[in-house]
Amino acid sequence: MKKKTVYICNNCNYESVGYMGKCPVCNTWNSLVETTIVNKKDSKISKREVLEKKTVRRLGDVESTNSHRIVTSINEFNRVMGGGIIKDSVTILSAKPGAGKSTLLLQVANDLATMGYKVLYASGEESESQIKSRADRILKNVHTNVWVVSDNSLDNILENIDEIDPDFIIVDSIQTFTLEAFPSSRAGSPTQTMECAYELVKRAKDPQRPRAIFIVGQMTKEDELAGVRALEHLVDTVLIIEGESGEELRTLLTTKNRYGSTGEMGFFNMGEEGMVSIDNPSEYFITKRENDSLVSGSAITVVREGTRPIILEIESLVSDSFTPYPSRIGESMRREQLNTLVSILEQRGGIKLYDKNVVIKTTGGIKLTEQASNLSVIMSIASSIFQKGIPNDTVFISDVGLTGELKKVPSLDARLREIDRMGYKRVYIAPGGIKASKYKNLEIKELKTLREVINSCFK
Repeated sequence: MKKKTVYICNNCNYESVGYMGKCPVCNTWNSLVETTIVNKKDSKISKREVLEKKTVRRLGDVESTNSHRIVTSINEFNRVMGGGIIKDSVTILSAKPGAGKSTLLLQVANDLATMGYKVLYASGEESESQIKSRADRILKNVHTNVWVVSDNSLDNILENIDEIDPDFIIVDSIQTFTLEAFPSSRAGSPTQTMECAYELVKRAKDPQRPRAIFIVGQMTKEDELAGVRALEHLVDTVLIIEGESGEELRTLLTTKNRYGSTGEMGFFNMGEEGMVSIDNPSEYFITKRENDSLVSGSAITVVREGTRPIILEIESLVSDSFTPYPSRIGESMRREQLNTLVSILEQRGGIKLYDKNVVIKTTGGIKLTEQASNLSVIMSIASSIFQKGIPNDTVFISDVGLTGELKKVPSLDARLREIDRMGYKRVYIAPGGIKASKYKNLEIKELKTLREVINSCFK
């Protein structure tokens, strides 16, 4: 066993044999921390013996694990993971405190246990009794295949893994664990966090005994994963839970997925029974009204979250302004984007808004990042101005150019299939590229300009 002293930057993980006042990589002052590294490898191992441990194989002879997925009963979780859990994968889950990280993983653990898999839940933040109290609250029955340990030593956790031999491992959270080989580094430091993560990845990627590992990562005040950026590069999947603590809606978003689509989004209801999967978001994000009950200021569109089209309701409120500068408030979109759409409506739609306050939001607080929702936003504002409701079975899917012309949007066929499935009767789109005969119950109105859409809807 050999020991050596190095200096590691606590900001970017740069390693130096000598001390420097400024890190040459990230240019941070006084960030190099003296660290003692213990090398447990036997220095007498020959180079030939080390090389014999790894062999070169043809790529075609390597068995792909992407098809061997374990599908849980939580549909939205499966979607975000790319269709299920890969047996030798490492996933990190991060969110603000109280968002539901531990709750969701405990539900996943119990679900896997009921399928016959052995699960180890290792916590460095909560005691075993606290974990059991949460389990009693959100789970109907705690399965015997779920094992729990409360310890801050990853060395002890690794011994527990060897003893229990679990199929799935949950580590909550990585910033609270330490390895004895790095005594001079505190828990949560870049050295401890990365070295603990390396050990866990090594256990997950063991070809003789692959395991799926879920790591909980703390979040900074800037709503980013705490620790060095290398931690995100190390794991296979990065999941983020978004949602305000006072609201029930939670959004599970993947920002990285080696086994699926990046940007995939799942929706959950956070309640007394834990995180409940919202399997039909298109129904969830729409206000249910009778067909003859028309409300001004409401318009329907279809947005894409990941690979899935979701029907979304956009609401607007237009009121008189008694100040020289009327308000433009977009709770679900950038103010610059809202100002652009208001200008288009004024100039190309012939509706003056220089003395009106305009407020826009979406049901559920979904962010409007696609141009496909622009026509719906404009029509929602027009409906609020005219005090005339748009029929509840009408949808708008189009971008609107500065010239007032309607523009085509990507994945239009998938969006039309979704509104056809949900029973909508009429949709306004840009002209060209769609075979109306494919949608027997859907009237497709292909118009060229915004003025034509306004005249069609409000006569």
